Amino acid sequence: MKLRDLAGDDFPEISETLAGAVGDLDVTGVSSDSRKVVPGMLFAALAGSKADGTGFLADAAGRGAVAAVAGHSSDAGIPVLSVSNPRRFLALAAARLYGTQPNTMVAVTGTAGKTSVASFTRQIWAHAGYAAAQIGTTGIVSPTRNEYGSLTTPDPVALHALLAELSAEGVTHAAMEASSHGLDQSRLDGVQLAAGGFTNLGRDHMDYHPTLESYMAAKMRLFDTLLPKGAPAVIFADDEWSEQAIRAAQAAGLNVLTVGRRGDYLTLKRVEHFRHKQMAEIHVGDDIFEVDIPLAGDFQVANALVAAGLAMSTGTPAATAMAALEKLQGAAGRLELVGQTRHGALAYVDYAHKPDALENVLSSVRPFTTGRVVVVFGCGGDRDKGKRPIMGEIATRLADLVIVTDDNPRSEVPDVIRSEIMAAAPGAVEIGDRAEAIRHAVSLLSSGDTLIVAGKGHEEGQTIGDVVLPFSDHVEVRKALEEAGS
Repeated sequence: MKLRDLAGDDFPEISETLAGAVGDLDVTGVSSDSRKVVPGMLFAALAGSKADGTGFLADAAGRGAVAAVAGHSSDAGIPVLSVSNPRRFLALAAARLYGTQPNTMVAVTGTAGKTSVASFTRQIWAHAGYAAAQIGTTGIVSPTRNEYGSLTTPDPVALHALLAELSAEGVTHAAMEASSHGLDQSRLDGVQLAAGGFTNLGRDHMDYHPTLESYMAAKMRLFDTLLPKGAPAVIFADDEWSEQAIRAAQAAGLNVLTVGRRGDYLTLKRVEHFRHKQMAEIHVGDDIFEVDIPLAGDFQVANALVAAGLAMSTGTPAATAMAALEKLQGAAGRLELVGQTRHGALAYVDYAHKPDALENVLSSVRPFTTGRVVVVFGCGGDRDKGKRPIMGEIATRLADLVIVTDDNPRSEVPDVIRSEIMAAAPGAVEIGDRAEAIRHAVSLLSSGDTLIVAGKGHEEGQTIGDVVLPFSDHVEVRKALEEAGS
């Protein structure tokens, strides 16, 4: 593809340069990693938190890059296009190079629930007969693959390569998670979105965003920048940030569709909680549906409503979507029932690693817990330290027994992380070894109790220093249940 066609008309600051011979350069691929550059590629020199990509221009040129894009001009022996937003350039270029993507794409943002909403939307579409896929924290699921992943929103080159692959496989509908990092770094730019969703906002990523307001602004880029005017914006109406999301979507000229108890598109009138399911009465216009959602937790009803809204707003009939809700399977590690003791105490694994998520999951199991709520959790290293005492307070307020353990300490000293949690968790038990903490928790369970092992969810490793050791909460809970004779 010619360089001028790769750039399109989105960057007028380089239009004059592209009108000349530089615009005639043939580009075979794009990369922001100079080590992956091969002859014929365009190198995107991005400014990162640890290094400036312009420092790798010479390496990219030496590997055969025909040109580069950067935030400022530089002498690299190859043409360097200076643009205002190199990340957006990279994303749009990747979209043009790979060319195809599923016809119906939706994205969901918010602090918690993104994975579940993407999964539920895929399942509703599949129930409706569409070839559907999801992309997010737990990886990629499509009719032909189920691959574990690590990034909520992949980098744009990998993302658009994936979308082209899914399209070639016959996938027509895809739901993806839109993280604040991904939105802020323009990773979704170039994705042709048909609708977007918002779940909620709580404290998270304060090591990246200076304030909650800036965090919210990054989330709202989905509405004010990426969705085309008139597109559906499905917003959970019962969160304290819902009104701000609604205003942002309205200002962007979107079709605002709210869901929840205060929703006007899907109105939740009543919920009855049971151990393994919830009965929800949902009003869709003049139609009333009584739906048995086979998942625990009030927040899962909220996620199901956002997913149903996304599916319905992109063509799925209401009756089909409501029927699909009765067959939902929970996303991996999202209040996932792993087993139970011989006395009937339930053991769940949940990904809750931020304050609001921990509060939601502990509150959600209380209605069907006749005994004690027991929680095992920790906090990750090299991340927002301010949430540690907040989560300690939440755990001791909402659970009856609290065990503080290690999560992914990364480069931090695990003892220090635990001490910062324990400072706000009077009465909590501290057991650094996560496997031992889980075994101890299971040994304490009695009839009617509910155990939540929180923080790692679907993850299959524990990061200590710069080493990722094999570790699965699911595996350790099952081992502990077997050892306890369950």
